[in-house]
Amino acid sequence: MGSQPSAKGPEDWFTGTVRIDALFAANDARRGASALVTFEPGARTAWHTHPLGQTLIVTAGSGLVQREGGPIEAIRPGDVVWFEPGEKHWYGASPTTAMTHIAIQEHLDGKVVDWLEHVTDAQYKP
Repeated sequence: MGSQPSAKGPEDWFTGTVRIDALFAANDARRGASALVTFEPGARTAWHTHPLGQTLIVTAGSGLVQREGGPIEAIRPGDVVWFEPGEKHWYGASPTTAMTHIAIQEHLDGKVVDWLEHVTDAQYKP
């Protein structure tokens, strides 16, 4: 961090205020990439999948995560969350507390994520 400017989470991928700080990118020697992502209270991702899965390491705050067909689960600092390849899911901050995590995922044929529909306010209810 510090060598690249922070980026605002695009509205096509997120609801609410999200900041993305790249940690490392995939290159010729590795297919993994990582970012430190901060969600303001109530902010969340759209539904999405990852071709080779994703690991989240929660570093601060209080958040929520949901896998398609499953319950909304609370996540807190120290929690490590794994999403299987192709598993549809979303995550974000709780309604009242910001949440920061490290996201780690691998590229497959140049692709790391497939973004889907936004999580509605009705779906986002812990």
